[in-house]
Amino acid sequence: MHIHILGICGTFMGGIALLARASGHRVTGCDSNVYPPMSTQLSEQGIELIEGFGEEQLALRPDVWVIGNVIARGNALMEAILDRGERFVSGPQWLHDNVLPGKWVLAVAGTHGKTTTSSMLAWIMESAGKQPGFLIGGVPINFATSARSSESSFFVIEADEYDTAFFDKRSKFVHYPAKTVILNNLEYDHADIFADLAAIETQFHHFVRTVPRSGRIIAKTADEALSRVLSRGCWTPVDFFGASGAWQARDSAEGQFEVIHDGKSVGTVQWDLQGEHNRDNALAAIAAAYHAGVAPGEAVRALAGFHNVRRRMELKGEAGGITLYDDFAHHPTAISTTIDGLLKRMKPGSRLIAVLEPRSNTMKLGVMKERLAASLGRADRVFCYTQGLGWDAQEALSPLGSRARCESNLDALVAAVAGAAKPGDQVLVMSNGAFGGIHQKLLEAFASRPC
Repeated sequence: MHIHILGICGTFMGGIALLARASGHRVTGCDSNVYPPMSTQLSEQGIELIEGFGEEQLALRPDVWVIGNVIARGNALMEAILDRGERFVSGPQWLHDNVLPGKWVLAVAGTHGKTTTSSMLAWIMESAGKQPGFLIGGVPINFATSARSSESSFFVIEADEYDTAFFDKRSKFVHYPAKTVILNNLEYDHADIFADLAAIETQFHHFVRTVPRSGRIIAKTADEALSRVLSRGCWTPVDFFGASGAWQARDSAEGQFEVIHDGKSVGTVQWDLQGEHNRDNALAAIAAAYHAGVAPGEAVRALAGFHNVRRRMELKGEAGGITLYDDFAHHPTAISTTIDGLLKRMKPGSRLIAVLEPRSNTMKLGVMKERLAASLGRADRVFCYTQGLGWDAQEALSPLGSRARCESNLDALVAAVAGAAKPGDQVLVMSNGAFGGIHQKLLEAFASRPC
């Protein structure tokens, strides 16, 4: 089969391309921004990439067009496909029909932590010899690719609540026939497609309604939104993790924590990750793997070898005595959690400089702007890139006073950060996009500073 993917360079659609290619299909695709690392990953697999959405691509005559949710009505190629009456499906539907049948699907949902928890779960399953297939919205360092096909009966998937396609406004995750489901947390996000938190809760309940009674839901305790979702009806056994749950974490020393299941210790995780959020992610992954037949002690040992995900507190380099990290954080809760995690690993006397690009659709709409200053409050200095924003970021950050500075020009932002940073500082760049290559620009600026 020949499939042509519209919007192929997104992490999810790129993952579908890799799975399709591994299954023996001919895969081509197009996007408006064909750039590394996804373009490199796809090209290495022999997948032909086309820049743009020109109607001339109809000449490829694929068996089916697979449509990413970045595609909207008015797109030239999509309009031509519709005019010609060509066969097309969404990415999640193609996955449902061609990859997931017969699989034990382990799905990870929630506002925060999906990518990290999915990666942990895939690694635990891999370490236990299960050799799972997977599709993750990031690149796990343990695997170096975002998606993998396998002969295993297990498949781990990051279950996103974002909509499926312009012609299917259900959340992606309702297409995944999951047997094991993690519900990490739930709060308001994706303001471009959801009117309020209640609308997201409805989609989560649609997902819950698809889980079989022989399955298992792993849910976070003390999450009011998730409690409301489950109270609307649940036909599947639920295990809870976190405070008062069946699965708990107990700090034992720096860089390690004890895992408690039903009141009994099952082992101690020793790793380099920081923060309560990562302990919760680990508990959820251990509980999900347990449902799939992996002993908790084996899962605990596996996590000692877990190396996180690219763009999750990823060290990008050091120059001029200044250390630079990159993180995907783009929601106030994630921003605050990321900053807290970095502060815990910093040496006394070091300063934390936060550099933020509010790039997600929710952030661009300004829905979360009232929470932005508080989420950045523990940083010593804050720099915000305001290009393309429709709201006043400087005003939103005014509670931070002189600690905050906004710039709409990327070069000016780099110069401002470089001018403020001093040896010993930790610079944390946060964006869910490429941020104009700012990481390398900053490292070069730090290196060229006069001694």
